[in-house]
Amino acid sequence: MEAVLDLLRETVASPWVYLVLFGVTAVDAFFPAVPGEAAVITAAVLSAGGHPDLAWVIVAAFLGALAGDHISYAIGRGARPLARLRRDGRRRASSEWARRAVERRGGLILTTSRYVPGGRTAVTLTMGALRYSRRSFLLFDAVGAFTWAVYCALLGYFGGLAFERDPVRGVLVGVGLSVVITLLLEAARRLRHRRGPSAPP
Repeated sequence: MEAVLDLLRETVASPWVYLVLFGVTAVDAFFPAVPGEAAVITAAVLSAGGHPDLAWVIVAAFLGALAGDHISYAIGRGARPLARLRRDGRRRASSEWARRAVERRGGLILTTSRYVPGGRTAVTLTMGALRYSRRSFLLFDAVGAFTWAVYCALLGYFGGLAFERDPVRGVLVGVGLSVVITLLLEAARRLRHRRGPSAPP
């Protein structure tokens, strides 16, 4: 385990770690199976020991999330219209939810959907499909991406401070807190909209 930790510390001490964070968070925007949030939290946990630099972790995560969301938006602009998706398909249901959310809340849904499992990708794709204003998309997305980057980085950083002698536990605590907070937000959202048709499947 110590050998793994030493290798990890050597890796995060390299400036290339910021490029990796940028890439992972960018891909996570349109391919949610990539653990962008976990990568940011892990880097932030290790930053409590001096490397990598926490400020640059936030910058890399912010720029990666911003770039990825714009790629997702561009994919949405070239996607098939919602009407051509299977009527009973999960993809169509998610897209319909995102479309209603965008029409009702506008750009604000872009900042809040980042904390909803799968919501961020559905909303960015749908905004592209609806030809939502690029300028407004950039504005709201920048706010959402920055707050998300700071949120993940601080979760990891304070986890690293609390478990300075055991960074693996710090990573697990940081990721665990993130999962718990996300589940609580999702549960609150579903309870709020339980009687309405607007909740995603």
